[in-house]
Amino acid sequence: MILIAVLLPWLSFFLRGKILSGIICLILQLTILGWLPAAIWAVASRVDGKNKQRIRSLERRMGR
Repeated sequence: MILIAVLLPWLSFFLRGKILSGIICLILQLTILGWLPAAIWAVASRVDGKNKQRIRSLERRMGR
């Protein structure tokens, strides 16, 4: 999924159900200069999503 986030950042958002973010990212990616920030944004968003999922899993184990 990280490879998709780097190569096709907009697709990474679409696959995770974040359609509006995907459209904004696609508009950014259409420019050569915007592709790098779009890729960084997609990777950071993916990592953040995995961390939130990990925290929820740990909270469930702790009994919250």
